[in-house]
Formats: sequence, C-alpha cells, structure tokens
Amino acid sequence: MRSTSSGNSGTWRNWSGTVAARPARVAAPASVDELAAAVRAAAEDGLRVKAVGSGHSFTAAAATDGLLIRPDLLTGIRRIDRAAGTVTVEAGTPLKRLNAALAREGLSLTNMGDIMEQTVSGATSTGTHGTGRDSGSIAAQITGLELVTADGSVLTCSATERPDVFAAARIGLGALGVVTAITFAVEPLFLLTAREEPMRLDRVLADFDALHAENEHFEFYWFPHTGNCNTKRNNRSAGPARPVGRLRGFLDDEFLSNGALRVAGAVGRAVPATVPGIARICSRALSARTYTDIPYKVFTSPRRVRFVEMEYAVPRAALVDTVRELKRMVDRSPLRVGLPVEVRTAPADDIALSTASGRDSAYVAVHMFTGTPYRAYFTAAERIFIAHGGRPHWGKLHTRTAEDLAALYPRFGEFTALRDRLDPERRFGNPYLRRVLGA
Repeated sequence: MRSTSSGNSGTWRNWSGTVAARPARVAAPASVDELAAAVRAAAEDGLRVKAVGSGHSFTAAAATDGLLIRPDLLTGIRRIDRAAGTVTVEAGTPLKRLNAALAREGLSLTNMGDIMEQTVSGATSTGTHGTGRDSGSIAAQITGLELVTADGSVLTCSATERPDVFAAARIGLGALGVVTAITFAVEPLFLLTAREEPMRLDRVLADFDALHAENEHFEFYWFPHTGNCNTKRNNRSAGPARPVGRLRGFLDDEFLSNGALRVAGAVGRAVPATVPGIARICSRALSARTYTDIPYKVFTSPRRVRFVEMEYAVPRAALVDTVRELKRMVDRSPLRVGLPVEVRTAPADDIALSTASGRDSAYVAVHMFTGTPYRAYFTAAERIFIAHGGRPHWGKLHTRTAEDLAALYPRFGEFTALRDRLDPERRFGNPYLRRVLGA
C-alpha cells in the first residue's frame, strides 16, 4: 500500500477547483484487505476516512482532514458472468477503462452519463446519470456491492443479500463505507444511432412529451440569451456502424465543442457584455449530424473546458414549466450566462437517495465557466428548481440541508437509520455529509 503524509504536495483538489482538502494521511491500498487495515488504523488514531475518485464532483463530498483513500490500485474487472449478464469491477476503475474493456468482451452497460472520466465508485455514489426513457442512472444498473464498513469489516449486499443495505448503498454518498467492488448488469454489445440537430426552444418544449416518448434517449442543450437548442436522440440500431468521421469528429467535438468554447469563455470573462452575442454564435455553430456506433462512443463526449455546475431533478411533468421559468429569469436579469443548460430524463427507480427515487424525473443542469461569478445565477436557478420540488444532484453545487432533503425523499429516514447502524461514530463523515444528512 502506498502511504504518504500530507504537506503542500498532499493537498487534494477536485476537477473544477471548487474544493481543496489537506488530509493528515493519504493511502492507496492495493487490495481490500489493505483498505480494511487502513480504515482500522485510522479509527485507532481518531481520523475520519474518505475515499476519492477522479474529483469530478463539485461538492466536498469526498473532502477530509483525516485519511484520504485513493483507489488508484483497486482497478480492473474481477469477473464476468455471461450467464447472469453481470460484470464485477474494482471500485477505482475509471468508467472509460470499463467501457473499453466491456466492448472488447462484446458487452456494454445499458445506459451511461455523458463523460467517462469518473471512477465507477465515485460515479455511482453520487448518482451520476445519463438520459433515458426506460433505463436509469449508472447506480440503477448495479446488482451487487462490496464495501468496507467503519469497523474495518467487508460487507457484501444485493437485492437478496442484505437488501436494506443494497437499497441505500448504491447511492451512498460515501456515508456508509468505502465501496471496493461493484457488480453491474450488462448486455451484449449493441449499436446506437445518434441524431443531433438544432431546434428552437419553443418547439422542443411544445413537443417535449412526444420527443421523450418516441426516443430511448433524448436530451437537449438550451443556450441562454437565445431561443436556440441542440437536441440529441439516441436509439438502438440494427446497423451497420457508421461512426463520425475523424475530421468531422475533430471539428465538432474538439474544435467547436471544446476549443471554440474555451475561447468563448475567456472572452466572456474579460468582457461580459459579449456573452449574449457569443451565445448566439455558439448556438448556431454545430450543424445536424447522424451517426451509428457502440454505446459509449455515442453516449459520452470529451469535456476539456473547466466549469462549475448545479443540477436538479424535478418531476418529469414539471420540466417544461421549469425551463420556461428559467428562461424568463435569465431574459429579465442582468446575468451573462456563457454555457448551455442541459436537460435529460430518467425513469423512477427504487434507490433510497436516488434523485429519481420513486418518480419519473427530468434533470436541468446549469453551468458557468470556472473563474466566472456564478452564485447569482445558481441562486436564482435554485429558487425555481426548489419551487418545482427539485432534488439536487449529490455531486453538484446546491444549498440544501438535511431538513430540506428529508421532506423530498420518502426513504430519507431509512438511509439515515442505516448510517446510524453502520457508522455510529461517523468515521466516514465530513462537513458536507453533516449538512445533507444531519449530525
């Protein structure tokens, strides 16, 4: 096991730069036994324990001044069970490595988010999701979990083994233990055809129910200060595969979506008055395209421009009103918003703290470039989300407290009671968890 003391070189920061932590100790266990021993040693020394992934959460969910566990050595596939349709993977495995490895085996997750830099444990613990009419978040595809609990013991759970733990730990926020392995449901590799095209926001909102019902995966990006959207429809295809060409992929995904956006962010920070004009140009830059490829090459995209984000899940029936109110707020305000608003959906699931727990949901995500003032925009947007019964994404910026959240999640008490049982001394606690789960 690699172990270091923190000094200046031991400061941990998340991807967006919104969180920094100075842990007393950093450990990189190479096995579950080493991880369990590190947790026991931390308990003997009175240290809190948090595991980090790739730092793609915008909140301080993983921050600690105690023992920081890096899962860098806990990577790779443990086993594939083709008969059961499952894969068991070490918790520190980046999603991009899992997706590529599954594809080589002729397998795939059913649904995934739009980036794949996160570790599997970090992504699932905070409720990372994509968009889907019938298929839910990455955590909703979990069939089994292994985690090290506060006393250093190794606990496994599934729908039939410790189902109460399974109901909560799939999105556990790092509050119940350190996840060491995850078993996902997988299926034979398939093809998706993506249809991307510009569309007016008024039309998207007027036709939203139909667009959602007619497509397995539908999402759209609205550019504030304009009435323009980019839409994306992903549906299964019999083939043949027709990937995006190398030149077109570079122009759309690197030059326009990343390079030009980086320039736009720099100009907008320097001269905020230019933001609406830049938004109009950016909203028209990407033209329609259709392509067919394996799932992770369709669902995910490179994200090289740094930003901060707030995302809320509202009841799907409230989506259209929510976005219309958000647009009215931006139009009437002096705000200058340089990044698009992303809208996705998910079906109801049975995970205690899932943002889609017990209800069909729509996600509305607002973004600002890193280094740009964002609080006024996020505060105004959050008021709208809260008014529609929104639940905040656990890994993205929000101001909600345990008292607020207990009223939004019917199974909130179930989760906190399990936490009391598994971690009564709050070995895995930190200020963020104190705020959102209570003391």
